[in-house]
Amino acid sequence: MKNRAPSQWFLHDGSLTPVPARVFTMVRHGGSDTDVPARAFTTVRHGASSPVVVAALAIAGAMAVGAVVSTQPARFEIGDLYKLRAVGDIELASDGTRIAYSVQNSDRRGRPYSQVWIMDLSTRQSKRLGTDREGASSPRWSPDGRRIAYFGREDETGAGSSLVIADRDGGNATVLAPITGTNHPLPSSGERLAWSPDGRQIAFVSSAPGPEVDANGDPMVITRYLYKPTASEGRQRFNDNRRLHIFIADVATKQVRQLTKGNYYEHSIDWSPRGDEILFVSNREPDPDRFFNYDVFAINVSTGTERRLTNTKNAEYQPHWSRDGRRIAYLGTKRPFTSSETTMEDTHVWVMNPDGSNRRDVGAGIDNRQGRAGWGADGEDLYFTVQSRGSTHLMRVPVSGGTAQTMVGNRGSVGEWSVSKSGAVAYTFSGPEGPAELYLLGADERGGKGTPLTSLNRELLQTRARAEVEAFSFKSFDGTEIEAFLTKPLTQPAGAKAPMIVMMHGGPHGQQGAGFNSKAQIYAGQGWATLMVNYRGSTGYGQALADKIFGDQNGGEAKDVLAGVDAALAKYPWLDAARLGLEGGSYGGQLTNWIITQTDRFKAAVPAASISNLVTQNYLSYYHDYLAVEFGGFPHEKNIIDRLWERSAIRYANKVKTPTMFIHGDNDNDVPIAEAEQFYIALKDVGVETIMIRYPREGHGLRETAHVADSIERSIAWYRTHFEGGRATSH
Repeated sequence: MKNRAPSQWFLHDGSLTPVPARVFTMVRHGGSDTDVPARAFTTVRHGASSPVVVAALAIAGAMAVGAVVSTQPARFEIGDLYKLRAVGDIELASDGTRIAYSVQNSDRRGRPYSQVWIMDLSTRQSKRLGTDREGASSPRWSPDGRRIAYFGREDETGAGSSLVIADRDGGNATVLAPITGTNHPLPSSGERLAWSPDGRQIAFVSSAPGPEVDANGDPMVITRYLYKPTASEGRQRFNDNRRLHIFIADVATKQVRQLTKGNYYEHSIDWSPRGDEILFVSNREPDPDRFFNYDVFAINVSTGTERRLTNTKNAEYQPHWSRDGRRIAYLGTKRPFTSSETTMEDTHVWVMNPDGSNRRDVGAGIDNRQGRAGWGADGEDLYFTVQSRGSTHLMRVPVSGGTAQTMVGNRGSVGEWSVSKSGAVAYTFSGPEGPAELYLLGADERGGKGTPLTSLNRELLQTRARAEVEAFSFKSFDGTEIEAFLTKPLTQPAGAKAPMIVMMHGGPHGQQGAGFNSKAQIYAGQGWATLMVNYRGSTGYGQALADKIFGDQNGGEAKDVLAGVDAALAKYPWLDAARLGLEGGSYGGQLTNWIITQTDRFKAAVPAASISNLVTQNYLSYYHDYLAVEFGGFPHEKNIIDRLWERSAIRYANKVKTPTMFIHGDNDNDVPIAEAEQFYIALKDVGVETIMIRYPREGHGLRETAHVADSIERSIAWYRTHFEGGRATSH
């Protein structure tokens, strides 16, 4: 299903949240930790000697001569997930002297948490905002760079968020206003706070009660079409019916006023350079719960008068003023039928005049999915990300037209980015070496990886071997070229073949690539290869490939995966065709369920947050428009409901022979747990060995570090048992 936060390990690329079970004892050279740059990290390729054996020999030799020697890098362990950290949101100060950035940590009980740091670029020293026990996120500099605003002062459960401002060195932190949110699904929303040009006020997004009856009371009264939340926790089992609105806080007096009101959600804000208006996005359809259609609006800060800038059948996202206020950049689509869950159509970068006229697709020259658009230093260029063949690049294109330039095109993924007035670019990047770190690209640099500014995982990664990830392409059943990525095992006994786990991304409109994937690395440490196939429907390969899945779910893309397995076995003769595993999350889980009804070649399967019945999924999920977009109509139209049943895995449960372990969050409303429950019972009826693992407090995707670790441990045990021809026991 849709793109989610990195913490949801199985979505799209299968990456894991930075999340311990066992502790490695390392023998360090001279008993000290030596700083090793990322480029010096060792990558162990298929066929290399076991690091455990090497370590044992080294220690034995050291004991014999009375010396202390270094060991070879060890494999990744499940416990390492608690130690990994990643850079998230970033922003350069306008003068380019400081960078504010958030860091995601996973070393506490429960879900990962974020903290904000400020780096002085002259000294490369960083200072954390708040105390070690406080969370913080979304740092944004004042126009003069003397202050910083952020969301912070949260307790360890994530409650109690506030709008906070502090001096540029992090001192004198002051709470301006409490922040409340909503559990209503609002996909692809953008900025939540924005400074006024004079730095005297801050606009922010917070929620207020809506007009509906409280659906979480006793009895529970349901009136809305989208009555389910994105994730239900505690007593809020249903939509909290709170609406997001724009508020303005006065920095000096701390007075707060509500700027927008009504029965809609306003978000994705940006304050105009003239100071008189704020851009925002809202769905103002007559029945917004049933028809998803974001449009761009502007509201006068003084009078509250709104202007509608777009009134299209398609969706617009994340608008931003140019530095001179003469243009607005945004992401947009062109097709009239859009979904609040996922979109088959690639978003492109668009520009329009402040009155909404002269809308132009400036990203039209790039036939790939494009991400957040923002302005360059001189206001004549737009920066944006582009998904391409398993990677995400940072691009720059002249607003007037012309060829786009690749600013960062390395193998891996650019996440967040920020441009200073001088033209320097700060960005986050996750390559094969490890999770996302912070980099800086000079004003005159392009096409390179830039200068690394952080190395959050250096101490861990310099003691861990990374498995090699190799890309290859193949012709699928109908001649379509498909790309796949194979993560090779770290170790393999001489003369033996290696098992292979097929790990499928979600979406279906997403991609996998060579970027750091914790789970694949842990599997590599077990001596297993991992295959990731960017099947038809995936992004990063042009609109035509993304469209090939239309009306054909569990069709051509499933055949692509099986063709990818055959291609991998032919290309790598050291893979063991008799020991294959299959897994995926969300749409990848749906594919897992379907494929095991079509073949018994896999020894074990682990579908996570998986759909088994497209009919029930349509009516039980909170995304009632998702399958309508994917199949061209609602189930009651054009006999589509028959097509949905025809492509539902549960219809063919009697054909399944593969032992299957279901993983699901108890509170998942994106793919309700009923999807796992019904297929679990169906397989029980058939006599297939099956087990269902339910995780409390979890929605769509596992977020609590301990749950992520537990799911991987169980998956390894499930595969190992069935690779060895045994039957799993309950544990």
